Parts: sequence; structure tokens; C-alpha cells
Amino acid sequence: MKRARFERLVEESLQLIPRRFREAIANVALVVEDEPSPELLDEMEIEPPDTLFGLYQGTPLTERDWAYGNALPDRISIYQGPIEDSCDTDDETRDAIAETVIHEFGHYFGLSEQEIGEIEEKFWHGEDVEEL
Repeated sequence: MKRARFERLVEESLQLIPRRFREAIANVALVVEDEPSPELLDEMEIEPPDTLFGLYQGTPLTERDWAYGNALPDRISIYQGPIEDSCDTDDETRDAIAETVIHEFGHYFGLSEQEIGEIEEKFWHGEDVEEL
């Protein structure tokens, strides 16, 4: 898939984040990269065949205190290569992108892996995630 199409799917997936969360997003750079670096995978102790689809880097909202400010944007990286390698169809790719974007923004909001998993389950089962 060409990068422009992949990036468009990433942008579209932002609309899947519940509105109350979407409106609270500030100072976050969302970037598409080809692959996670070997150094990053080593640092995170991820060994092949495992890899990363996305990564949140920053200070979650729940960990910021009154003195937090004048900071560079948090960063969410979405890795095109691993996502495409794991998917057989465009629909699977779109779903993997959406789940990854939702997951990484969950970290931005300070949600636990369990809380993020619950949101993903509700989303993929067609339940209204706006009420979360």
C-alpha cells in the first residue's frame, strides 16, 4: 500500500476515538514510520517474530502535575511495515491501523492495558464507545 493511502487510513481512524477523548487530545504528533528500529525493539525486549504496530512516547495525561508545561509534543508512531506484513487484505489493514491508533491514544490518556482492551472489545463488538 502506498504511504499516502496508509496515512489517510491513520487519519480516518482518529474519528473512531470517542468524541470526548478526541476533543481532549492536545500537543500530540501522530507519525507513520516504516518500521520500528532494531534498537527500539532491543530496548523493549521484543524479539522476532514479534514486533510493534505502534508506540506512544510521552507523559500520559494522568501523570502530569500542575508544573507540567513547555514540553515537546508527545509522539505516537504507527509502523506501516509490521501492520501490512500481518494483514492479508485492505480491510484487515484498516482494522489493524484503527486498533493501533486507539490503543496508543489510550496510553496517552493514561489507561491501563486492561482498560484499553475493554474499549477495544466494545468497539469491535459494535458497542457504543462514546459512553466510555
